[in-house]
Amino acid sequence: MPESKGRDRKAATYTPPPKSTAREPNPTWWAPVFVTLLILGLLWIVIYYMTEYKYPIEAIGVWNLAVGFVLLMSGFIMTMRWR
Repeated sequence: MPESKGRDRKAATYTPPPKSTAREPNPTWWAPVFVTLLILGLLWIVIYYMTEYKYPIEAIGVWNLAVGFVLLMSGFIMTMRWR
């Protein structure tokens, strides 16, 4: 009886596709740091306004707002890279 031509008996065995290139999860310190930065930035700005522009650092004046916003933005940027 003739042999079927549907399959090649010498074909390579199945090899699974390569592993995905998904990024690794963040280290355990990532979430506490960005939450702390967000809270610290918010507190910095609130304290600056509540103490009538005297604290946290009176010598830098209005730049206290910049410090608060930098803390907030640093925390916010970290949230966007959180996996």
